[in-house]
Amino acid sequence: MSEKTILSVAVTGNQTTIQQHPGLPCTPEQIATACIDSAKAGAAITHIHVRYPDGRPSMELSHYKEVVDRIRNSGVDVIINLTTGPGQRFIPSEDDPKVAAPGTTLTTPMRRVEHVLALKPEICSLDLNTMWSGASAVINSPGSITTMARAMKEAGTKPELEVFDSGDINLAKDLIEKGVLDKPPLFQIVTGIRYGFECTPQTLMYAKSLLPPGAQWAAFGVGRLAFPSLAQAFLLGGHVRIGLEDAIFLSKGVMAPSNAAMAEKAVRIIEELGGEVATAKEARKILGLRS
Repeated sequence: MSEKTILSVAVTGNQTTIQQHPGLPCTPEQIATACIDSAKAGAAITHIHVRYPDGRPSMELSHYKEVVDRIRNSGVDVIINLTTGPGQRFIPSEDDPKVAAPGTTLTTPMRRVEHVLALKPEICSLDLNTMWSGASAVINSPGSITTMARAMKEAGTKPELEVFDSGDINLAKDLIEKGVLDKPPLFQIVTGIRYGFECTPQTLMYAKSLLPPGAQWAAFGVGRLAFPSLAQAFLLGGHVRIGLEDAIFLSKGVMAPSNAAMAEKAVRIIEELGGEVATAKEARKILGLRS
């Protein structure tokens, strides 16, 4: 823990609903404001999904562009991390499982990185998981991951490797060995998703032990264990993440008033444990991003 800790705030995601949190950012203006306010509260990275104004998940380039433009024009220094997660879900029909049921979003890998090529963020997520999630199967084939990774490289964007189980890390190692993914890699260890890594200290220690030498990494947990997971990641020497994508409560029974409030609590935890939060400029140096 000799270097500073990078705090990332995931401001909306695509799973949290307005019914769960009435203040969930949904419009491009709301999402951009949440990112800017979180940066002012101490976040060096803002992880961005977009939505339609009614709260439905979106993949519209125009939505991403408005959010990114608003952040870039705000004068606030923060690293933009765009998701490439949407477009990976398949729901099998009950009468013919090979046919997609309503709600399926599975699409081509190039469609999933369209906004990355257009907007060239410093970081974007790259999911390595194929797993069951809720009512759908999440599908990320090695071929699709390879196509997306090459597009990210073309855009000059560093992939943040989202890993949900041990096999995902092994796949990442294989892609690093093949030269598809550059060294040093940046991993985001996801815990608390059903059928993936459990949200426990033992699991996080195990996941960390599987990472390749020299890897940068962060971790987060979902739901009520989001803040304890943040502390665990810090104590193990990792970077951290919080936000309304991952949890909606600031403490037991207290709904988080905003992403910025969650960022402020995250900073307090890190500082009270003896750490120091990195600025966006410092985070770029730590991660080797383009300046």
